[in-house]
Amino acid sequence: VTGVINCTLHARSERRGLELAAFPSRALLKNEIHELILTAEEAGPGKTVNQIAYLGFFEITEGGILWAGDEVYLDGVMIGRLAGYDLTHYPNHFNIIVRVSEPLLTGQEMNIHPGAEVRFVFSGKTL
Repeated sequence: VTGVINCTLHARSERRGLELAAFPSRALLKNEIHELILTAEEAGPGKTVNQIAYLGFFEITEGGILWAGDEVYLDGVMIGRLAGYDLTHYPNHFNIIVRVSEPLLTGQEMNIHPGAEVRFVFSGKTL
């Protein structure tokens, strides 16, 4: 699955309470728009995530299937692994949660700009 950032965000929360869905996979279709949210917490399907940083929204340019544990790249640099999906805003969009290493930065703090490529790569590992 690939996409491009179309909106960079600069916000965080210490007590967001995102409830990750129990399922490990999701199909994403070309032209859908979803939100990328980062966490440094232990996270996976069925878990709750509190400490987050908002990276941004991205539009799918090549659809496919995502699996918890997929590697997540921004402009060719691996930033973390797909932890899961929060359905708070569904059917408008998924919150796609990515587990990253500290420090936990927002999209603006990471200097991410619209047009940056997002790529999910199956690594053979699942959470």
